[in-house]
Amino acid sequence: MARTQIEAAREGTVTDAMERVAERENREPEFVREQVAEGQAVIPANTNHEALDPMIIGREFATKVNANIGNSETTSDLEEELGKLHTAVHYGADTVMDLGTGSDLDEIRETHVDYSPVPIGTVPLYEAVKRAESPEEITTDLLLEIIEKQAEQGVDYMTIHAGILAEHLPLTNGRKTGIVSRGGSIMAKWMEENGEQNPLFQVYDEICEIFAEHDVTFSLGDSLRPGCIADACDDAQYAELDTLGDLTRRAWEHDVQVMVEGPGHVPMDKVAENVERQQEVCDGAPFYVLGPLVTDIAPGYDHITSAIGAAMAAQAGAAMLCYVTPKEHLGLPDEEDVRDGLAAYRIAAHSGDVANGRPGARDWDDALSEARYEFDWREQFRLALDPDRARDYHDQTLPGDNYKEARFCSMCGVEFCSMRIDQDARESRRDSRSSQSPKGSEQPGDAGEMKHLESTTDLESSPAAEVNRPPVGTHESSDDSGDENWPDRAVEGTGDD
Repeated sequence: MARTQIEAAREGTVTDAMERVAERENREPEFVREQVAEGQAVIPANTNHEALDPMIIGREFATKVNANIGNSETTSDLEEELGKLHTAVHYGADTVMDLGTGSDLDEIRETHVDYSPVPIGTVPLYEAVKRAESPEEITTDLLLEIIEKQAEQGVDYMTIHAGILAEHLPLTNGRKTGIVSRGGSIMAKWMEENGEQNPLFQVYDEICEIFAEHDVTFSLGDSLRPGCIADACDDAQYAELDTLGDLTRRAWEHDVQVMVEGPGHVPMDKVAENVERQQEVCDGAPFYVLGPLVTDIAPGYDHITSAIGAAMAAQAGAAMLCYVTPKEHLGLPDEEDVRDGLAAYRIAAHSGDVANGRPGARDWDDALSEARYEFDWREQFRLALDPDRARDYHDQTLPGDNYKEARFCSMCGVEFCSMRIDQDARESRRDSRSSQSPKGSEQPGDAGEMKHLESTTDLESSPAAEVNRPPVGTHESSDDSGDENWPDRAVEGTGDD
């Protein structure tokens, strides 16, 4: 029996996970199988993750969004991390990465896997540093031990920083911000102190064997991604990318799924170039992008600076976007930061799908626009990306239920509301014509007159993928507390750590 999704796909088998993905994407199961078999898409689905609702990442499918969560030594415990997980899924995260570096990492990770319906990703190198107590003390045996343990726990994909090599390090000397990837800096320090090649590169085939056994997907880390726009597209970044292309093909030889990470901070005119180069070098393996941040001037607003680049990357062919929160470069995000980051990135992902003409992707936009024009406030809120926030903002100035029927908002008021004026003009002209002419008769000037507008979008029959139709959080009920299987139950009896 095939052990991995790509192995089954290559053998011509449509797995249960592929069937479920086809349903969620409104695509044919055979097309899903072909994309996985060719390495153009991945279904991160560890065989030990029983709570998983399978999803797919690939440029031919709806653009996905990842949310990073995780504790530190000084911030967050199990209960808070579960709250972040709940918030992430509630606001539309397609995957969640646990980047914790604090206490109780195993307990938090296992609980996430137990309850999360979306794939869980990790960076095992972080745990290795914590166990070894300093980067230079890490051993290949320790790395393999941790990777195997996390695979057995049910982690669906892991960032492996195997692409940064000793010969790449001198290429970073002319940079403004050096090596900004945590994993990249750890591996660079290890190589400098030990005078040897990257240990993850040395045991890469052994890692592939572990991944094949549990169907863990590679997320090949971009250790030398640029940390400012001045460093974008330099020799260091592209040298590592070439290595990642080689590592992609080596993983495929082991029947292991692969996606590739990149690129960090990139000016707008270089975003498409980065996506296109990765697709060429890595033979079309899905590109999983952080940002990219298109300017460096806005600490506190980097969910915006990066969402601009993310939308451009999605249009250019990036398969998954790793969100950035307002706390980027400043601190550990809390639940509200997770919410803001996901909103920015769901907008970027959806915008990319609309621009790329994904089937039905624009239907959601059209349905909301029609509700807005008709002053159907309740329907606007229902269709909004974040219904609670849209309703709250409206209620701040017009809180009464009677204003949910109003034909204006507080920005323009009654007198200057353009849509009310437009509607009244159309209605007045129609009423005037009806009283003056027999029904169905034509009058001079019909072709140039403003006519009544009809709402025609039916989201129930839309061919759009699940992520391009409301509600955004598709894994739980509309009740804010979540359904009976959600993590709040996992907290019972655990106490604070």
